[in-house]
This record gives sequence, C-alpha cells and structure tokens, in this order.
Amino acid sequence: MCSTPGLPDAKAAAAGAGCERPQCELAGVTAVGFISEDEYLEITGITREQSGEYECSASNDVAAPVVQRVKVTVNYPPYISDAKSTGVPVGQKGILLCEASAVPSADFQWYKDDKRLAEGQKGLKVENKAFFSRLTFFNVSEQDYGNYTCVASNQLGNTNASMILYEETTTALTPWKGPGAVHDGNNGAWRRGGCAWLLALPLAQLARLF
Repeated sequence: MCSTPGLPDAKAAAAGAGCERPQCELAGVTAVGFISEDEYLEITGITREQSGEYECSASNDVAAPVVQRVKVTVNYPPYISDAKSTGVPVGQKGILLCEASAVPSADFQWYKDDKRLAEGQKGLKVENKAFFSRLTFFNVSEQDYGNYTCVASNQLGNTNASMILYEETTTALTPWKGPGAVHDGNNGAWRRGGCAWLLALPLAQLARLF
C-alpha cells in the first residue's frame, strides 16, 4: 500500500523488481502478475525473482511527487545450484563444495554413507556460509574416498545432493620443449639438440677436405 495523506486526490504509480524504471509504471494492469489500483499494488503468485525494492510515486496537480520505497522479501526453500564430484590424489588436499540459494538462508549438513560428519572431526573442516558449505580434507586417505551427501534446509523445506570424492591418479609425462627436442629430466640436457651440434662439426671438417 502506498499511503499519501498529505496529497489529496493523488495518483499513484509503482515501479518494482523485474522491470526497468521508468517503463515499469503500474497504473492498472501493466505487467504480468501485478495489479495496481490507486495506492494498492497486488502481486499475484509471487516468485522469488520478484523480491526486491519497489517504489511508489504519488502526485497531484498541486505539489511535487512524493516517493516511497518498500522492500519485498520472498521466502523460499533451499535450492542446490552446484554440487560436483572431485578427484584428489592420496595425501593431497581435497574440497567438496555445495552451493544453495534460500531465504531464510539454509543450514547445511554433510553425510558420508548416511553417517553425519561433525565439525572438528579429525582431518576435516566444515565451513558454512549463507549460500554455500565447504567440506575440506587436509590430507586425503583411502578411507576418505566415497559418496558424500550435502543437505540444505530452512523453515520452508530441505533438499540434498550427492557427490563423490574419488582417487585421481597422476601420470608423469616428459615435457616437450619444441619440435624434435626431448628434455632430459636428470641433467637438464637437450639430447637431440646435442646430437645435432656433434654431427655438425664432422660435416664441416668433411667440407674442407673436399
């Protein structure tokens, strides 16, 4: 409601979330889901995308327009937007991340094979923020690999997502430093490059003989 006791016979227009000012002036039915009648603005079937700040402007032929702003908060249950499996070698640091959107903010819990993981458990750290939870393994062991479940909940509901921490093996590859060249990791020498120089000297000597 947009009340303007100091402006008799004032006409009200509203602008709000989901549209660009000043095009979104709601005088009558001018946008889907919005019904405006004088100082009242009704939002039917409100969604989380319609949360935000709404502006009411009231004016008449006597005084300058009066503007009031109202913040609309739409509460909704958690929705997990990102939860990916991760591969980590044994002995390295591993991280599982669970991102969720919710109003009010979600509370997070982690489970491994239906067993809840407690904060402060040896070798683990659970870090919960407003929109994500991070599970950190400081020194991954064989026992850490497996299926993990992130549960996000608030007063309106809950949701969950599963992800896997799996072993990632690394294969040592000899780096190629250029076409036809192989780097020797033991002494830093260029094996094929060295051969080219050794061959060049006898050829030069042969050229002088002929």
